[in-house]
Amino acid sequence: MFSVLVLFIIILSTVDENTFDYLQRINIWFLLAAIGFRFISFALWALRIKLMAHSLGYHVSFLHCFNAVIANLLMGSITPGKTGGEPVRIHELYKVGVQIGDATAIVVLERVFDAVILVFLGIFSLTVLFEVMQSVSGVIVGFMLIAMGLMVFAIGVLIYALYRPDSAKKTIMKILFWLGKKIRRPLADKSIARFDTEFDNFCKSTIAFSKTSKNGLYTGVACTALFWLSEFSVALVILMGLGIAPYISEVFLFQIVIAIISMVPLTPGAAGVAEISATSLYALIVPTSILGVFVLLWRFIVFYLNIFIGFIGSMIIVRRELRVSQKRVGSTIDGAYSIQEQEESEVDCMDKDVVFHDK
Repeated sequence: MFSVLVLFIIILSTVDENTFDYLQRINIWFLLAAIGFRFISFALWALRIKLMAHSLGYHVSFLHCFNAVIANLLMGSITPGKTGGEPVRIHELYKVGVQIGDATAIVVLERVFDAVILVFLGIFSLTVLFEVMQSVSGVIVGFMLIAMGLMVFAIGVLIYALYRPDSAKKTIMKILFWLGKKIRRPLADKSIARFDTEFDNFCKSTIAFSKTSKNGLYTGVACTALFWLSEFSVALVILMGLGIAPYISEVFLFQIVIAIISMVPLTPGAAGVAEISATSLYALIVPTSILGVFVLLWRFIVFYLNIFIGFIGSMIIVRRELRVSQKRVGSTIDGAYSIQEQEESEVDCMDKDVVFHDK
């Protein structure tokens, strides 16, 4: 709702008599191509998960990875920093036999790859595209630098945890024990014991990517770079569909800035933040009359479409889990009936023995 409100204000402040002239020149094929680039991004994301899991010795189907990706979009769209999508992907990997520690290592490294690529692109934009950056608002540049700093800090914490696993584990266990005392439930103790095991698996899996499973590291980085290239192409194709000259360097710069800022967990799905950032940046190259329409179309493809597709993927998971639970209930009932029949047959045999002995 916050995103809708911001978009409504942007549309009202940019629409004029020239807007309808631009709308008549929209090329629908370019808009469909933009949606196509979005699905290419999903496919690259799924391929990244499959290849990283394969490097650890797990064989996960591409379709399962693809559904895990689209299902995680729903939770990612309604949580700050898209953090809600990670548990969904871990859950889906666990469901096909991947240990929780290994699944967590895969998903965490996905985030690390994203952060590394975006930080690299951010530094590239600040140096190579410095002239273009000078035209960007200082507030947006400041947010971008803060976001890059947070990502570098997160990468540093992960590296510390891998090089000093005992120290990191000790610190986390202290926090978990403190929370366990506050909760005082058997589930808390069970979860702490499970974390003790899975943290070791996580460290082993993460270290394996840099030693025995280097192919997963290389393919993960390659898929991540192609993923962001496809993501950034969406805005470029939309502009072409609106009949606006494609400023390739500017568009990629703006998308880098927006992607980095969106990583900061300020609002669910970067709602409001992405719209305001895009309006401020693209106002430099897009005519005001069509600016609001462009932001609306771009946000529809990269945000609202996520919610719709993510809902479909989530329902597929829910239906699967319901079928599994029904089978468990059915097998339990069948087992209960078989036990009951066995007991009844034993009683019948005992009755026959009594009659026989009486005779």
